[in-house]
Amino acid sequence: MSLTVTVGLDGSPESLAAAQWAAQEALRRAVPLRLLRAWDIAEDPRTRVVDPATARGWGERTLALTERRLRRRHPGLDVEATWVAGDPVEELCRAAGEAELLVLGSRGLGGLAGFLAGSVSLAVLARTRQPVVLVRPHDPLEPGHDRTGDVVVGLDVSAPGDELLAFGFAAADRYGCGLRVVHRWAVPALYGPDMAGGLPLLTTGIADDARRALDEALAPWSGKFPDVAVVRDIRQGRPAQDLTALSHGARLVVVGRKVRRARIGTHIGPVTHAVLHHCPAPVAVVAHD
Repeated sequence: MSLTVTVGLDGSPESLAAAQWAAQEALRRAVPLRLLRAWDIAEDPRTRVVDPATARGWGERTLALTERRLRRRHPGLDVEATWVAGDPVEELCRAAGEAELLVLGSRGLGGLAGFLAGSVSLAVLARTRQPVVLVRPHDPLEPGHDRTGDVVVGLDVSAPGDELLAFGFAAADRYGCGLRVVHRWAVPALYGPDMAGGLPLLTTGIADDARRALDEALAPWSGKFPDVAVVRDIRQGRPAQDLTALSHGARLVVVGRKVRRARIGTHIGPVTHAVLHHCPAPVAVVAHD
């Protein structure tokens, strides 16, 4: 694996926003930035009205222009631009395996339109083990869009995953900001003659167990990153809805994706899927066992 940040670039506002975010991230990590343009002639609708050479020329110009603008804006940044012919999902997955971080653009429209708009990103997320950050569009390659809030991590204390916490703590340490760790629990359905009477005791027990589990999960990472101020945000609620609300102003939202071996399904999970489509902040998806 190379020490690079790689960003998928196709000329859309989403990918240009991702390129700007990736450039800043590469500088923080002190690693090169790789701009990757993957082009599948069979799937490019422009080749139906123009010849492939012309369509490729448009893409190459976008790649070169983005590289020049990033070099001007970040003089100390090491930038490499790469053009590859092939299926975008396959090429992006291959690139992710060769980098420490992959960055992609995301419309995040929600509903059917959001799913279709992000089909390549979702396919890449489901297949790569490397962390992937999805970035919302703003004015492409324009300064002044840095967020100043905390890093927000959505955590399931029943299967916290060291990869998720390692990514969140390291990000907060690089940014010099706080870390808000969010866990939401729910009361299971009760059946029996005294359902209402037992509810307060059950609720208290679930809350206490969740707090203990969260403290145990955070303890080693707080020791490794003593300068990162941690806020434990744990209560009864809906994780996807609350993470979306907390993402407004957040510097980065970090969610997990449990690696699944099954051949069918999205392999992303309902909470992560909802966060990807509705959070305005950049979202990092970290795979874990």
